[in-house]
Amino acid sequence: MAPVVSSVNPSTGPTAGGTAVTINGSGFTGVTAVKFGSFSASFTVISTSQITATSPPGAGTVNVTVVAASGTSNGIAYTYVAPPVISSLSPGRGPTSGGNTVTLTGSNLSAATAVRFDTSPAVITGNSPTQVAATAPAAPAAPAEVTVTTAGGVSNPLPYFYIPAPTISLLSPDKGRLSGGDSVTITGSNLTLTSTVRFGVTAATGVAVNSDTQVTANAPSGSGSVTVTVTTPGGTSTPGLGTAYYTYLAAPAVGSLDPSSGPALGGTTVTVTGSGLTYTEEVRFGSVPVPFTAVSDTQIVAVAPGGVPGPVTVVVSTPAGTTSGIPYQYVT
Repeated sequence: MAPVVSSVNPSTGPTAGGTAVTINGSGFTGVTAVKFGSFSASFTVISTSQITATSPPGAGTVNVTVVAASGTSNGIAYTYVAPPVISSLSPGRGPTSGGNTVTLTGSNLSAATAVRFDTSPAVITGNSPTQVAATAPAAPAAPAEVTVTTAGGVSNPLPYFYIPAPTISLLSPDKGRLSGGDSVTITGSNLTLTSTVRFGVTAATGVAVNSDTQVTANAPSGSGSVTVTVTTPGGTSTPGLGTAYYTYLAAPAVGSLDPSSGPALGGTTVTVTGSGLTYTEEVRFGSVPVPFTAVSDTQIVAVAPGGVPGPVTVVVSTPAGTTSGIPYQYVT
């Protein structure tokens, strides 16, 4: 009585062959050959109900048969699967913390069983004949070889680059006008691939990467104190030790001087009253900068320099702008 084949496991394998296939059935006595289509396979008879065979190279779907002195068995289908090929990764880089979705595009990607970043497995979240979506595992900042495995074997590798997270250590200036528009230099590390700079939740304009340690951007309009963040493929920076905060200031204004006049020899202590004066950077009498102390947001004490008899204009400058002038009179 001819042998009978009831199942083969696995029922698929790569076109290159070499897959260990278990053949289950009965009547496996006096077996002389195991064939995948018309090609003979090397085999070992385990028992009268089981044979292990190594698939030869092939293509398409073929019948697996067992040949014995008593005859040839029925055939059970075995499908050769073309090897997977990946042509691109999107994105091709990401944070060392992993967790981002990477799409592998190529061919023969159906029924992917594994995606690996070097030796680390990724979680497969989507699959089609031309694409596999996977969640990148965490890894150190370095290139990793990405491969996909199907019944057809392991694909060619493509490089994926793990990028360290950006950091910010300094903003200059760290204060500016409510209306925005001030150019801010951001100093830190891992800034080369900066794509977005945000002041709070608002994206800055005019972002320019100067080096891996420096980026410039134009502050958007805003108010109060906000966190400045930089985003790269390595992630988004986190503020540390107050170094990544930007404060919006109301424009300064001056309402009065006390006294509003003094001797031409100078040396008079003048109290400047107004608003938005806390962060005063400069006080000028005419074209002359003078010593001063910002007492509060509404008051500055300055020392008038010498001058010629007559009026001069006093102005106050802060990161939010310069006041309109108020007159001070030099007298003989």
